[in-house]
Amino acid sequence: MSSALELRGIVKTFGGLRANDGVDLAVEWGQVHALLGENGAGKSTLMNVVYGLTSLDSGEILFDGKPVSIRSTHDAIALGIGMVHQHFMLIPPLTVAENIMLGREITRPRGWIDLPTAYRTVSELAARYGLDVEPSARVESLSVGVQQRVEILKALYRGARLLILDEPTAVLTPQEIAGLFEIVRNLTDAGNAVIFITHKLAEVMEVADRITVMRRGKVVESTTPGESSQAELARMMVGRPVLLRVDKQRATPGDVRLQVEGLVVTDDRRQVAVEGVSLEVRAGEIVGIAGVEGNGQDELVEAISGLRTARRGRVLIQGRDMTRRTTRLRLRGGLSVIPADRHRQGVILELPIADNLVLEEFDRRPFANWMVRNLRAVVDYASGLIKEFDIRATGPNEVAGSLSGGNQQKVVVARELGTRPEVLVASQPTRGIDVGSIEFIHRQIVEQRDKGLAVLLVSSELDEVLSLSDRIAVIYRGRIVAVLDAEGADREHIGLLMAGGKAA
Repeated sequence: MSSALELRGIVKTFGGLRANDGVDLAVEWGQVHALLGENGAGKSTLMNVVYGLTSLDSGEILFDGKPVSIRSTHDAIALGIGMVHQHFMLIPPLTVAENIMLGREITRPRGWIDLPTAYRTVSELAARYGLDVEPSARVESLSVGVQQRVEILKALYRGARLLILDEPTAVLTPQEIAGLFEIVRNLTDAGNAVIFITHKLAEVMEVADRITVMRRGKVVESTTPGESSQAELARMMVGRPVLLRVDKQRATPGDVRLQVEGLVVTDDRRQVAVEGVSLEVRAGEIVGIAGVEGNGQDELVEAISGLRTARRGRVLIQGRDMTRRTTRLRLRGGLSVIPADRHRQGVILELPIADNLVLEEFDRRPFANWMVRNLRAVVDYASGLIKEFDIRATGPNEVAGSLSGGNQQKVVVARELGTRPEVLVASQPTRGIDVGSIEFIHRQIVEQRDKGLAVLLVSSELDEVLSLSDRIAVIYRGRIVAVLDAEGADREHIGLLMAGGKAA
C-alpha cells in the first residue's frame, strides 16, 4: 500500500536562510505521525509547503503514491489535505453548519441555501468520526474544545484524508485533550492519516504511531514511542540533554508582596471579565493561575500592571495601593511583567537587543544623564544580560526581529528579571518556544523565587502551572473557583475545575 504522503529532498529557502534542507518524510495511512522540533527547526515551513501556503524550491511531493504539484491551498484541499491551525478560522456569529459549509454551500434549485440538508450532512459526518457537535449551535457559544471539532469537521467536509493539526492542544483542558485524542484515533481507524505538530512530549508519546524530529531544517531522527523516551526526544530536538521537570525545593514564603482585593475588570466590550478576584503572592513563592484561555486572565494581568483600569477593587504592591497608579509607577515600585504576546507588548522588533533590554530604564542613570544617553553603559549592561541569560545573538546591536522566538522571549525575561524586581507577573512565559528555551526560563524563574521574588504565573499550559507553582488558583469565567497547594495536586481535578466543574 502506498504512503499517504511522501516528501523527497524538500528544499525551501528564505534569502540566506535554508528553512528546509533536503527533507525526506513518509506518512502512512491509518497512522498519527508526530512532527517535533525547536522553533526555527523548519517543521512549520514544511507543513506550509504541503498545504500550499508556500512553494518549495526543489524536491518532490507524492500524495497517495502519485507525484503532485501543490501551488496553493486550493490544490491541497482538492487532493484531500486539510489543516487545522492553532488559531481557529471560524466566524463566531454563524452556526456550526454555516461555518463548515462556507464556500461549499448546499443549495436548492433556485440558489437558496438548504439548511435542513446541511444540518443533516454535518450531523452524519460528526457521528461517523465521534465528533459531538450540534450543527445549529452558534460558534460564539461553544467552548474552545468544541470549536476545534468544528475546524476538524470543516476539513473533513472538504474531503480531507490527510489532516495536519498544528499545536492542537494549546488551549484545551485535560478532558478536552483526551477527547481530541479519541477523535484522532477515530480518524486513523477509518484509514485517514494525521500529522500532529506539537512541543508537548508527553502527548507525542501518548498519541503518535511514528515520530519525526527536525533540527535546523533537517530530519535528524525518525522513531516510535516504543523506541524512545521523552528525554531522548528532547535531546534529539535540542542536540543536548534537557531537564524536562523543574528541579526546585519546597518554597519558604515570606511577607505579602502582591495583593489583589475584590478586583472587578471589564473587557474591551465592557463586559465583566474579572469578577471579584482576591489573591495574595508572597516573597519566595510562585502562585500559578490555571485556566482555559479567555476566562479573564489577560484582563487580570492588565489590571495588575496598570494597562487596564479596574472598575472596583484594589491592587497593592509591597503594601502600597497602586490601583490608580500608572504602569510606569508600578514598575518603579518593584513590579515586572512578562507579557503574553512578546511581539505586541514584549519586544520592539525593529530595535537592537540593547535598546530592548533597557526599555523600562532608558531615561535613568547609568543609561542616561538627563537628555543625553550613555550608549556605552547600555551596551555593557546588555552584553552582561546576553551572557547571563544565554541569548543566542551576534551581539547587543543585533536587531531583535532577527532572533528566534525562544531568544526573543529570553530578551523579555532578561529585561524583566534584570531590574531585580520584588514582584514578577509572568503571563504565558514560554508560549511558542522550544524545550531548551523553556528549560532555561523555568530555571531562571525558580532561581529568582529562591532569592525572594514573588511570582504570579499565568499559563494556559497546565503542565507548566503544575511544575512551577507552589500554590495554584483556578480561574473560570473571571472568578477564582479554588486555590490549591501544588504539591500533590490532582491534574484531572484541576482540569475539571478549569472546565467549570465543582470543587470536591
